[in-house]
Amino acid sequence: MRWPGQQHTAVIETGMRVELAGLIDYHGRLMSNEIDLHGYTQIEAVEAFVKFYNGCVKNRDWRRIEVIYGSSGEGGALRRRIRSFLAGHAECLRFEAGENIAPANPGVTMVFPDKALPDSIDLLAEEILEYCATARTITKISGKFRRYGDAKIQASVKNLEKSGALKSFYKGQYRHYQSTQQP
Repeated sequence: MRWPGQQHTAVIETGMRVELAGLIDYHGRLMSNEIDLHGYTQIEAVEAFVKFYNGCVKNRDWRRIEVIYGSSGEGGALRRRIRSFLAGHAECLRFEAGENIAPANPGVTMVFPDKALPDSIDLLAEEILEYCATARTITKISGKFRRYGDAKIQASVKNLEKSGALKSFYKGQYRHYQSTQQP
């Protein structure tokens, strides 16, 4: 079996399973990058992943990325959120669930970069659209995404409304925003 950049050949017996994680190429570099998202909130995890991923793409580092988040407790929520995010950006990357790779590990997802992901302002818009699948007031939206800052939230909601991705309506005296896109 030949690896890119190598002149050496390894003989592998028929039927033998090979674990690729941790293999080192001819030049001594790891065959993959990894990011550990333990302890992050869902929003922080997506932001950290995008920053890491875009850094790899910017540096033309096309090695796979092992996204580690654990498989129990908060890891289950992170796994669902990260995989949902990855599935929504299939034009930028490919990914494989850890449980489909030997040895099976549901606490990991392998990502194969193709091109850069949208920046955090675009991510905020995506998060708002997802959050507004059920109608929400601006107060609820601002409370949920307060760490982005009120100005960015207001601008994002206004842009989403102008583009038709969010519709607004009054329910009593309160203005509500709801995503026009189906989940």
